[in-house]
Amino acid sequence: MPKPLLRSLQTLLYSNVPMGGSKALFLKHPSGPAIPISPYRLLHLRTHTRILSPNPRNPSSKFALCSTKQSGSRSHGPITPSRRVYTETLKEKAGCEEQLVMLRRKLEDEGIPCSHCKPGQYSSLLCPKCKGGSSMERSLSVYIREDGGLALWKCFRGKCGWKGHAEPYGDVTTQFIRERPSLKVKEHRIINEEDLELEPLCKELIAYFGERMISEETLRRNAVMQRRCDNKIVIAFTYRRDGTLVSCKYREVSKKFWQERNTEKIFYGLDDIRRTSDIIIVEGEIDKLSMEEAGFRNCVSVPDGAPARVANKVPDEEEDTKFQYLWNCRQYLDMASRIILATDADPPGQALAEELARRIGKERCWRVQWPQKNSAEVCKDANEVLMYLGPDALRRVIENAELYPIRGLFTFSHFFPEIDAYYNGCYGYEQGISSGWNNVDKLYKVVPGELTVVTGVPNSGKSEWIDALMCNINRTVGWKFVLCSMENKVKEHARKLLEKHIRKPFFNARYADSVERMSVEEFEQGKEWLNDTFHLIRRCEDDCLPSVKWVLDLAKAAVRRYRVRGLVIDPYNELDHQRPPNQTETEYVSQILTMIKRFAQHHGCHVWFVAHPKQLQNWGGTPPNMYDISGSAHFINKCDNGIVIHRNRDPKAGPLDTVQVCVRKVRNKVAGSIGDAFLAYNRVTGEYMEVEDHVSKK
Repeated sequence: MPKPLLRSLQTLLYSNVPMGGSKALFLKHPSGPAIPISPYRLLHLRTHTRILSPNPRNPSSKFALCSTKQSGSRSHGPITPSRRVYTETLKEKAGCEEQLVMLRRKLEDEGIPCSHCKPGQYSSLLCPKCKGGSSMERSLSVYIREDGGLALWKCFRGKCGWKGHAEPYGDVTTQFIRERPSLKVKEHRIINEEDLELEPLCKELIAYFGERMISEETLRRNAVMQRRCDNKIVIAFTYRRDGTLVSCKYREVSKKFWQERNTEKIFYGLDDIRRTSDIIIVEGEIDKLSMEEAGFRNCVSVPDGAPARVANKVPDEEEDTKFQYLWNCRQYLDMASRIILATDADPPGQALAEELARRIGKERCWRVQWPQKNSAEVCKDANEVLMYLGPDALRRVIENAELYPIRGLFTFSHFFPEIDAYYNGCYGYEQGISSGWNNVDKLYKVVPGELTVVTGVPNSGKSEWIDALMCNINRTVGWKFVLCSMENKVKEHARKLLEKHIRKPFFNARYADSVERMSVEEFEQGKEWLNDTFHLIRRCEDDCLPSVKWVLDLAKAAVRRYRVRGLVIDPYNELDHQRPPNQTETEYVSQILTMIKRFAQHHGCHVWFVAHPKQLQNWGGTPPNMYDISGSAHFINKCDNGIVIHRNRDPKAGPLDTVQVCVRKVRNKVAGSIGDAFLAYNRVTGEYMEVEDHVSKK
């Protein structure tokens, strides 16, 4: 039986240069030759394949397959850990820990979350470059040496191949090695008119084209010919480059098409777009001839018609067989500054225009709008315009071509109807919706689609003020709301809202101050109002801590199902804020506020977002600033409106029931301005009343 290998995989890795170099490791067995193997191959063997080893169960067997796809630091097969004993001093151990900290920091900078990676073991992670593809495969294999002196990684997805190594006191080296299949150069047939037995067009076919408004001169210039096949005469459209026949496409009068096999795919009429600044692309050969009748020779036709639908993504050039003609003629298109897509008006034609624009570049593309053929139909293509409306109409179609739309890029003309409605006051909320308090309206009105951030020190009445604001808005314009209020118990929140709506206390208790509680009839009517006006987002017992995305997904459902117009998220710190290790809290806050604003604008829903200030040192009782919000200055930078709610706690400064509404930011000057308004809080009913003589402006 051959002797087992004595060196461990870790020892082999220690004694060699970092991966990515040209050197290889050699696994030598006494009974056989040395086997060269790279460190990356060892990573691959460890995580994805099997290795050869002597089979202890069968001494006559020289090698056997031994599975290595296991977790942990256990040895596999004959590659056993070294028996050498190391005695580490405290100083050496501290040095290793310092190296590990520095090494992990470098991996985090590369986007590799290594907090759970154990030194001396292999870990399978999600690659930060390719994200594991559509299946989110954990294809990134990471190894950190036990002493923290080296980290190695490689992604084993063929379309990624990202690999690298890092040392605690050295540079990080990365590269991509993509596995691409070898491409075979396809040989095309060389054809000529004599071999294909092409003939000049007969009178019958010339007459057929005449009915479609194509002249004999245009047919002759484009070398349209005929061929006899199976006792039939068919039209032959000759595809030429530099005057040489490259391919040929045949058409029966009954609209049956086929092409010569194994010929190169190019545009029909390719020689007509040589060194032209404007190019017109149509869907068929007859449409190309029709454009010439309208005076446009700088036109080509695609050879293979239109796809049924737009593909999910554009494949690589080598795999893009459907549009190979475009890549073969790319040098002609690259010289043009404007490309007009005049494909058919049907869905496949529009799909073809989109596919061409994606490959050519939408910034260079224009598109046509086909005119009405009659009161009920639109012309399908260039030839129909020529036949039914004449060459002048076809010329106007090209001259009036529009810029091809680019997702996310607009001109103001796209929004003129919306701007006109805004100017004419058609929406009814152009200057904002009243808060219900005249002195607050001078500073702040509610505009659909905006984000208001509300802050204030604890027990200042932030939630109470928002509840009163919602009751006022519902009373005046009938808005409905969805509430994500994690600090409030449902029954307590219902009591507060009912007291503000009915304007009577919920209980006969000390706070009621001898005011009669709401009656049973009022209570039942209030319950119906609650159910119709408010919808709740609550975490179920088996749910994890809710995230902002989770809240917005449920709010979207409430908008569509119940037509709510307002969302309250109260407060920020009750949500789950786990973030990637390489993302700062400032970046995270910016990201979630962008998500909330996008939701508000898209759904026309006003969002109130409550955020607590950070712990204030030596607080003197004055209102906090918006920049005091815990987490990030983005709370004031990104919001549309910033409000601080502050309650007076000093009897010498005024009544203790006075609440100060500090409007610290208003993006839309039509809806408000910066300043302070004062309200008196009614502890019995939870209402807020105006204090007119206490208004100040800043």
